[in-house]
Amino acid sequence: MRVGLVMAFSIVYSPEAVDHLAALPKASQKLVLDEVERQLAHDPALQTRKRKVLRPNPIAPWELRLGDLRVFYAVEQQPEPRVTVAAIGLKRQNELWIGKERIDL
Repeated sequence: MRVGLVMAFSIVYSPEAVDHLAALPKASQKLVLDEVERQLAHDPALQTRKRKVLRPNPIAPWELRLGDLRVFYAVEQQPEPRVTVAAIGLKRQNELWIGKERIDL
């Protein structure tokens, strides 16, 4: 019996996202790494309660919500399936902070 193949997406972090991740506490770093792998390795372009398409903005077309943390990413199908994590931010009330910068999306 042959089972259909599920296409796995590789996960790539931009240099900026690596810096954003490094600035987080260790527990938050682990949460982001684990959840990005779990949530985005398969069907990253499927909207869920935690994943949504954003209005056009200079950061990324998609957002993954992890409590107060936000992971901004893009999905590519060609030449190979890949998710590029562009930025990791922190939501404080109605403000989004990426690195030490307040961002308006």
